[in-house]
Amino acid sequence: ATHLLTSVAPGAEGDPVLVAHGADIAAATHLNWVGYLSTVGVYGDHAGAWVDEDTALTPGTARGRARVAAEAAWQTIAPARLHILRLAGIYGPGRGPFTKLKRGTAQRIIKPGQVFSRIHRDDIGTALLACLQSERAGAIYNLCDDEPAPPQDVITYAAELLGMEPPPEVPFDKADLSPMARSFYSESKRVHNDRIKRDLGWQPRYPDYRSGLRAILAAEG
Repeated sequence: ATHLLTSVAPGAEGDPVLVAHGADIAAATHLNWVGYLSTVGVYGDHAGAWVDEDTALTPGTARGRARVAAEAAWQTIAPARLHILRLAGIYGPGRGPFTKLKRGTAQRIIKPGQVFSRIHRDDIGTALLACLQSERAGAIYNLCDDEPAPPQDVITYAAELLGMEPPPEVPFDKADLSPMARSFYSESKRVHNDRIKRDLGWQPRYPDYRSGLRAILAAEG
């Protein structure tokens, strides 16, 4: 079997893989599976409410709108062979809070009502494997853990694992954030992962940030 996977973020001119090779992919009938890694940002802001794969796509950022357009383009190119995975915030070894805590640059940012869903990088891998082994072509799945949580709770727990005092609380409007990071705080939602569990039998190895952070700390030594 021949497989194609792309996780390249679309730009202003569209998904670069489709821009360069869309016609070739559409004509490649020997491909029996195509995967596109999108983002839960396609749902936009829901003020902390739950969303699932049937929720209307109302992205509030340019990044989210580009992903909606890329999803539609992939569905046009390979509708019968496509899985779309909408990923929550990715973390894992090298992408956790421990380095910033040790450097003293971590911030415990407080924005009332703010909550994020997350996904450990290893759980992305097991979900992709489940999709490759599935016969459910054309499916869309949210990919996240089981426990959406406020970002400050993650920093507090990471500091506890390191035996450190957590950094002081910083109001969101006074936090030192890049434009990209600030844009993430413009949206708050809790993401359901019931469909991929029901359809493919997938279960996250790290169902919450606590188990994920403990694994990252062990991996990073």
